[in-house]
Amino acid sequence: MKPAAFRYHAPKTVGEAVAILAEVAAEDGRVLAGGQSLVPTMAFRLAKPAHLVDINGVEELKRLAVEEGKLVIGACVRHAAFQQPVCAGPLGRLLADVVRYIAHHPIRTRGTFCGSLAHADPASEWCLVLAALDGEVLAKNAHGERLIGARDFFQAIMTTALREDELLVEARLPLLAADTRCGFYEFNRRAGDFAMAAALAAYRVEGGAIVEPRLAVGGAEPTPRRIGEAERRLAGAAPGDEAFRAAAAAAAEAVDPMEDAVTTAEFRRELVLAVVRRALQRAHAGSASAAMRGS
Repeated sequence: MKPAAFRYHAPKTVGEAVAILAEVAAEDGRVLAGGQSLVPTMAFRLAKPAHLVDINGVEELKRLAVEEGKLVIGACVRHAAFQQPVCAGPLGRLLADVVRYIAHHPIRTRGTFCGSLAHADPASEWCLVLAALDGEVLAKNAHGERLIGARDFFQAIMTTALREDELLVEARLPLLAADTRCGFYEFNRRAGDFAMAAALAAYRVEGGAIVEPRLAVGGAEPTPRRIGEAERRLAGAAPGDEAFRAAAAAAAEAVDPMEDAVTTAEFRRELVLAVVRRALQRAHAGSASAAMRGS
């Protein structure tokens, strides 16, 4: 099939883009960045926007830089940009690890980090990263701008706090301390499929005990989120199988898993148990490997 008729707009600045959105948002005007989610739905006429605002010509939205202790990711930065570490330290390595799980190579060369956030699919790897690290997004419209933290940004399945006339200009992720240990794991039936459950773990170790633990789960619930019950099991514990099993059990108990025609809620709960433990194990194994490389 072919998309329904629409009017095409190609702004060259953020100011032009938000001005156009102010005019067309009420007519279901949509923003086009990577288009990996929007274009297929338009092709099947599941989405019929009257206006398409293509931001690919806005150079300032291609910015990828470290500023004031944060990695700033512009709205037109592609997934593929993260195939090699884009910043020094654990955050760069974590993003380079996570990006390998996003769909397939052709999609990674076109899809965007911020587009994934705006789409807010529960299985999105980047949404999970933003939630786990308490990142934030900058949204602009014709009246001004606002910063939205991850906890407030994701509201329901494919639903965010963005207003219809707002442009998601950039995402911001805090840099991680040099000794932060990170691990990511997701489960899907085939490589490139949507994750049925995923987990991201990050923590530091002081005096043989875990400090500043972060444990977030995605894919299992309508929105990704940190699991406080699991983090409390990790805090102060020695990193190892006993603590990891306890945290995984706490996470599995805390989630309210989705179910559908082929996946029961109980199966997703069991997946959470597995992915959390494996993410923690990867964080632990990764720190050992780094120590060996430095010796």
